[in-house]
Amino acid sequence: MTAVPRVEVHPDAGALATAVAGELLSRLADAQAAGGRPQIALTGGTIAEEVHREVARLAPGSDVDWSEVVVWWGDERFVAPDSPDRNAGQAHAAFLDAVGVDPANVHEMPSTADAADVDAAATAYAATLREHGSGEFDVVMLGIGPDGHIASLFPGFAQLDVTDRIAVGVTGSPKPPPERITLTFPALNRARSVWFLVSGDGKAEAVARALGGADVHEIPATGVSGHEETIWFLDRPAASHL
Repeated sequence: MTAVPRVEVHPDAGALATAVAGELLSRLADAQAAGGRPQIALTGGTIAEEVHREVARLAPGSDVDWSEVVVWWGDERFVAPDSPDRNAGQAHAAFLDAVGVDPANVHEMPSTADAADVDAAATAYAATLREHGSGEFDVVMLGIGPDGHIASLFPGFAQLDVTDRIAVGVTGSPKPPPERITLTFPALNRARSVWFLVSGDGKAEAVARALGGADVHEIPATGVSGHEETIWFLDRPAASHL
């Protein structure tokens, strides 16, 4: 497991998004300069959308060759391909289409148009990750819910104890829409760097409990860390209980 998590506190959500975007561009450029073909896993949510917009804004001044970046998702809503609920649609609109990522390197989780049900979708995504993944992510970005969930791994759900699969289906999600696909803990933990992106005082208690080492069945965020580093990017409200 990684060393003690690093906590960065930024004045507000905007400053947090700018910092994360700048750090991501720097990491990608460094990985490519060293001969790597970086693989990243994206998340959804309001702060992720702000980060994505900042990546698009800052990308022209960076040395990143986006045609050689491979993009994955930590979770996705199992809905129609054109649904506004899809994390992938948001990411395309905010930055993927603007920065020049090769569509062949963008691995979206299946929609209802691609798979018969949520479990078949999860199995298909696991096969894609085995085929096109490098064995580990360079950066996994995760949000955290007020209940401590990350990706679509929710407190008290059976998916928290899955150790033999890369991705699993989720039904009856406490947060709509009810059907989702999520990477499992073993898959998310195959990462050099794990970054938590957290904004708002509604997340403050969950952040404090996660950093305090709460049981993973109560606060799933405690179950993910990077091999080399884990960074919590917080704004002041999200850090208010630390």
